[in-house]
Amino acid sequence: MHSPATSAIWLDCTKQTNKQKLNKKYTNKTLPLSGMKKPYKEIIDLSWGDLQRAGVKPLSFVRQVLAACVYPKLLKSHAEGSEAAEGIFVSSGSYTATAGIPEIVHRVAEFITRQDGGIPSHPENIYISAGSQRNIVTILMNRKASPRTGILTPVPCYNIATLSMMAQGATVVPYYLNQEHSWELQIEELHRALESAQRVCNPVALYVINPGNPTGHVQSRKSMQEVIHFVSERSLFLLADEIDVYQDCFNGEKTEFVLMEMGPPLSDTVELASFHSASKGFMGECGLRDGYVELVNLDHTVMKYIYVLFSKDSSAPVLGQFALDLMANPPQPGDPSYPLYNVVRTDIDITTLVLADNAKRAVEVVNNMLGFCCQPVEGGAFAFPQLHLPPKAIEKEMGMKPDTYYCTRLYEESGVLVRPGSEYGQKEGTYHIRFCIATSADIMEELLKRLSIFHTQFMEDFS
Repeated sequence: MHSPATSAIWLDCTKQTNKQKLNKKYTNKTLPLSGMKKPYKEIIDLSWGDLQRAGVKPLSFVRQVLAACVYPKLLKSHAEGSEAAEGIFVSSGSYTATAGIPEIVHRVAEFITRQDGGIPSHPENIYISAGSQRNIVTILMNRKASPRTGILTPVPCYNIATLSMMAQGATVVPYYLNQEHSWELQIEELHRALESAQRVCNPVALYVINPGNPTGHVQSRKSMQEVIHFVSERSLFLLADEIDVYQDCFNGEKTEFVLMEMGPPLSDTVELASFHSASKGFMGECGLRDGYVELVNLDHTVMKYIYVLFSKDSSAPVLGQFALDLMANPPQPGDPSYPLYNVVRTDIDITTLVLADNAKRAVEVVNNMLGFCCQPVEGGAFAFPQLHLPPKAIEKEMGMKPDTYYCTRLYEESGVLVRPGSEYGQKEGTYHIRFCIATSADIMEELLKRLSIFHTQFMEDFS
């Protein structure tokens, strides 16, 4: 979802530059236009990390199972997906246990254990929620403390995460990823950020995103090991939006639970909250608003407070819990629903290949444009190329930041909606754009074509 500030920017741009009303019905990630004449027929909106909004088809298997859960009579009709629904059915209109439906929580623990190469995950350490990250940050906060509580956060960073932290009273302490080295997280920068932070706040946690949003970088095993040593030495809590979140949009090596691989004393002492959701990865169910957090090495007394905190939300959305269960516990060979699921799984594999091709194609095309530079997209769902704008474009007084101005012009003149890098944080004097690559090859090609034509003209206008 957009932050209020973000929404205001784009609503304002729309009011200033495009008077016509846009048809709200999305079809394959484009918006038909009516009213004012434009040099394009449809808007391409790849400004979100919403896979279905970007044109990826929802999984029919998930829809069929959810339908049977919501309308139990389908269970008796032998409709497709009904066998899978029988295994998870509870009343979709009722509250559930605080941590989630117990059977689903156990299956999520089994899923994590398989994913981490057999390292045990314990159900009592897992909470299903629509606001896991917010709740864990709340536990870390001490609103009455002076100086204020601080969290080390990457730049660039997913802006909703940082806005949420600030809304809860945290001081966001930036550490800069190294763009020249494929957005690498460098341990020297963490030390610099921590030392600078101690003058203004009390840093208690380090937030990492891997693969990166918006950068598309993937941390190496060595980098993750260095991070774990760093938080251990400095007694920091580790908040990890890790490989889990985009695990099926991952183009590099398979990396399992690095903390446990490192062994004692680190594996027994480093406090970690790891987040995953049904919104990302192959599920792409952003609208169902459910994810989970796995908590590692937290004190039992703290876990009691966490239980109370999650209890205030009554329970996680039930349909989202069903979707998480399907993600964690898909049909296996021999199950009645497996043939249907296998067809869908094949479509998912094809989509993953398209995403990898889109990543390579986007980097190739963008790097051939004068004034653009894009690091390789190793994972995740976004490209984040740097814009080297002419001085005249930077100096132009439009009441907005240069990359926001660029994106506004791109939207108005080419019908391409992407997001400016200034929304995610960037080094002073640098400018970027972010666009989703999780779409069809046809839409990606059309976006790159329009971007190329617009960019060439824009650079000429301000040369």
